Amino acid sequence: MNGSFMLKQYKLRNYNFRLIIYVLALTGIGILVIGSAKESVQNKQILGLFLGVIAMVCISVMDYSFILRFCWLYYALNLVLLVLVKVMGDGANGATRWIEIAGIRFQPSELAKIILILFFSYFFMKHQEHLNTIKTLAASFVLVGIPLVLIKEQPDLSTTIVTALLFVSLLFIAGLSYKIVAGVLAISVPTVIIFISLILQPDQKILQGYQYRRIMAWLQPEKYADQVYQQLNSKMAIGSGQLWGKGLNNSQITSVKNGNFIAEPQTDFIFAIVGEELGFVGSVVVILLLFFIVLECIIMARKAKDISGRLICCGMASLIGFQGFVNICVATGLIPNTGLPLPFVSYGLTSLVTLFAGIGFVLNVGLQPKKYGMGDTSL
Repeated sequence: MNGSFMLKQYKLRNYNFRLIIYVLALTGIGILVIGSAKESVQNKQILGLFLGVIAMVCISVMDYSFILRFCWLYYALNLVLLVLVKVMGDGANGATRWIEIAGIRFQPSELAKIILILFFSYFFMKHQEHLNTIKTLAASFVLVGIPLVLIKEQPDLSTTIVTALLFVSLLFIAGLSYKIVAGVLAISVPTVIIFISLILQPDQKILQGYQYRRIMAWLQPEKYADQVYQQLNSKMAIGSGQLWGKGLNNSQITSVKNGNFIAEPQTDFIFAIVGEELGFVGSVVVILLLFFIVLECIIMARKAKDISGRLICCGMASLIGFQGFVNICVATGLIPNTGLPLPFVSYGLTSLVTLFAGIGFVLNVGLQPKKYGMGDTSL
């Protein structure tokens, strides 16, 4: 059937049911743990699961090549939504990251991650032959810089960093020259060292006050005890779960969660609840499911019919991998507190539904594998 049609005929054997099972299993664990952390929001997460599955299935049968034709429209819509956050956004905990349209409250920065994956998958495919030219690279940095600045101004530095890493990985996978990579590293490494030395100065103006205190609390926990207590309690909760955990919805008085020592445990510190109530075994299961989802996305990328499909799959793998790694590192105290949700596990309808939508695009890439010649058996 002609590729210009949005819906095509596919072969069921190309549908990646393994990926779906991993995603549903991880989301199911998330719903159970969210119910234990804050029962009042569990039904909303279940609603998010149903909406996400609908979005995933619908997108998975649409021709991604057709959808990518309108990427400039998605990019413009993304900028409009991010500007609306600044103009009419809802604030919470010192940040303005949500807007409400037609009674639906959502977080545009979460949607922006998926839109940017789609946009740059198309952009880099169109400019593949001239990717390493100054003109193309400059244009791509400007195009990603505008939404990154809008996200940072919310303020949401952690999402800004993850989205920037996502862009860099897409650029590298698209075929960025190793010479350019080496040159960038030669410049960026000393730049990062200088940047770190500057932000560690007490009178620095680069980071906002709370961001500076979070970094200093991680470096000097004894001096900033009021800032680091979340991570200390998180590590205590994870360690107390031992091998099998204390069980979901337990009533033990020794529970860190039951003592309300972790604020909003259903979101950024959901892994602490996983560790305490499901133990080491449950924590390993969550990490393995995240790893398998990332791995399946990479496998789908190798089978993609074109560079845009490969970038979509690798983009989703990068997003889930980076964000999962950062969230777990924060919960275990390996890096400063950032405020990122754990993919498919943390509470948040926007995050959950957009991730499912992204998986839908990956599934569609898998439904259109590249054709091999008679003697070609390589992936």
